[in-house]
Amino acid sequence: MPARARFWPPAPRALIAATGLAALGLVGGGVLLAQTLNLAACPLCVLQRMLYLLLAAEAALAWALLRQPRPIRLAALAMAVTAITGAGIAAYQTWLQRFAKGVSCTADQPWWEQLVNWAGSQWPLLFEASGLCSEAGWKLLGLSIAEWSLLAFGSMAMAMAVAYRQKT
Repeated sequence: MPARARFWPPAPRALIAATGLAALGLVGGGVLLAQTLNLAACPLCVLQRMLYLLLAAEAALAWALLRQPRPIRLAALAMAVTAITGAGIAAYQTWLQRFAKGVSCTADQPWWEQLVNWAGSQWPLLFEASGLCSEAGWKLLGLSIAEWSLLAFGSMAMAMAVAYRQKT
């Protein structure tokens, strides 16, 4: 009699691959929304986009190169830290949009905003930041893009916690 397929929890490599694909899809969806609806990304939006791309790169590297339990756990941990960082940025942007209307992203131009400006000059389609962080703009089901991003990063962090705890 054949062994039954295991559906939950998914294998760690499958969670890593799904997280990477979702992150890449969110970047593509963000660019598509910006282009079709004339939405201007703000510096915090672009920073989140960079973190989604980092998650996708981490996932691709982990999925392709790592087959042993310990390195997979380290990759899941690194991806969880990236996702938690993204969730913190999305939470801050959500706070700005809900409670600090008309406020700039930051009082001065920190290193990360300089990075966003530099990246925007290199690849404007992906990284140009010309919007205000405190403006929610377009919403879906009553949630702003920042709020959806917070949910996405939170889900990715939870997926990586599951992947970290799995035995392969």
